Amino acid sequence: MSPPGWHPDPGYTGIGPVHERWWDGTRWTDHLRVPPAVVRRRRMRIGLGITAGVVVLAAIGGSLFLLSDQSGDENERAATAPSTAPSEAPGRGPGAPGGGGESGAPEQQMPQTEDGYATDLTSGISLPVPDGWKGSSGIAGAGVTTGEYPCPGDTSEQCVRGGVFSMPAKGLKLDTTTAKATAVKDISANATDSYGEKIYGGITSHEELESEPVTVAGEQGYVVRWKVVTKSGDDGYVQSLAFPSPRSKDMLIVVRSGFDINAKAPALSVMDDITEGIKAASGAGSDPGTTA
Repeated sequence: MSPPGWHPDPGYTGIGPVHERWWDGTRWTDHLRVPPAVVRRRRMRIGLGITAGVVVLAAIGGSLFLLSDQSGDENERAATAPSTAPSEAPGRGPGAPGGGGESGAPEQQMPQTEDGYATDLTSGISLPVPDGWKGSSGIAGAGVTTGEYPCPGDTSEQCVRGGVFSMPAKGLKLDTTTAKATAVKDISANATDSYGEKIYGGITSHEELESEPVTVAGEQGYVVRWKVVTKSGDDGYVQSLAFPSPRSKDMLIVVRSGFDINAKAPALSVMDDITEGIKAASGAGSDPGTTA
């Protein structure tokens, strides 16, 4: 038996970026990273793709925050930490006080791995990037966004008209074990994070539009969609979708969506199109096993 540590992923198919998987001494876990040596080479060649001043994905929802990357060194530290959760921007994270779309960014940004898709490597899924939208791939998280504009409650911050963001359910500290329970539990937090008090004055009421089973990327999942009314700024649609990972049936994925209700925002049908277009990432297979 090998000691605990990072090792080449035995399930790696040769398709997509090279990565390592965490061996806990008894079994392979879901923790993935890009090898530090590869990260350093990538920095020299393309500056990790996110040099200072380049906008990176920071959250999900109609009030999606966009932040600038501060340091390439922070990305290398993120790459060497055994975590499936997205790294959080300073003062912002899933469920953080104040809401306003304050979810985490992908654990480490990666170059786009497949044309027309943003890939969440840990979850083993790819989100379609509609025409005119921006896609962001990551080690543990992926997102697509459109329509940047100054946030209504704080014009120094940037929001978007629409956004969809994926991450492992554990990254949102959800301890539920079924897709339905996960989606039902997450929708309230999703709404608060997307249209919270800091940016929209808080949610005054909501209407449930959908709560039903759905098939996503060949997996049986569950979706809950709300229409929320805010105290100030635009109202919005929020959706929490949960389903098992094509990579590992024991891992649940959450895909959060948030669209403003505004003539400049994408139509609600686009949310359905993105949901239907989610697929298993190229090279995503079954659990690589439990032995070294």
